[in-house]
Amino acid sequence: MKIRFGYGRVSVVTYTFARAALLSKTSPMNSDSTILKETCAICLENVDVLKMFSVDYCFHRFCFSCVKKNVEVQLRQGIVPKCPFEGCRSDLEIDSCTKLLTPELIEIMTQCIKEARVPFTERIYCPNSRCSTLMSKCEALEFSEMKCKNARESGARKCIKCCESFCVNCKVPWHENMSCYDYKSSHIYSCSKDAALDSLAKKEGWRQCKKCSHMIELAVGCFHMTCRCGYEFCYTCGMEWREKKPTCTCPRWDECYIIRN
Repeated sequence: MKIRFGYGRVSVVTYTFARAALLSKTSPMNSDSTILKETCAICLENVDVLKMFSVDYCFHRFCFSCVKKNVEVQLRQGIVPKCPFEGCRSDLEIDSCTKLLTPELIEIMTQCIKEARVPFTERIYCPNSRCSTLMSKCEALEFSEMKCKNARESGARKCIKCCESFCVNCKVPWHENMSCYDYKSSHIYSCSKDAALDSLAKKEGWRQCKKCSHMIELAVGCFHMTCRCGYEFCYTCGMEWREKKPTCTCPRWDECYIIRN
């Protein structure tokens, strides 16, 4: 059993007795567990209690199928999965979800949790296309100062994973003896790749977040997009959503993104 302390967490004793009380209401009194059913709060189907998922700490229960679909939608939007119960803000524990999710989704969930722990303004991603490791600015600086001199003054950083050097100011591989402006003006790195990316984005119908400039692709769902930086916008025109409402008149969805073949 995992123990957590702090605001919003129940004590170990409360957690233990609450769990025991819940199980006493749902566990069968005989060896034939298949006769005991429980209603899922999402699909309202009567489901075998052994196929029900219990959220840690809040104890809201749903069938495996509904939780899996709910978690996948949240992960595809770059959101750390939370309890599906309306108004509940309990985070889902990754250890509890391993039996529900594919290895791909577990990896996405791990990345989402890691990103959520680093404030957006502090995030740095390794520009090495084979790495793209997430770091905080503080973490990258501390690691770089152990590896190279004048890291703080020069802006040079080393990735904590692949150890490739890069510029923290313009987010490209390190350009020694050359300013960021001169480096970009030389067309050595970014211009041709940016043009190729813009061309590919137009071809594939991708959209760019106006706040952080990350490229986003809609795989499934409505046109209300939430970037990993937290910015919400319309996938069709790019206009901002405010207080969960659009500022444009574009359609909210297209059936081809809602209904999977």
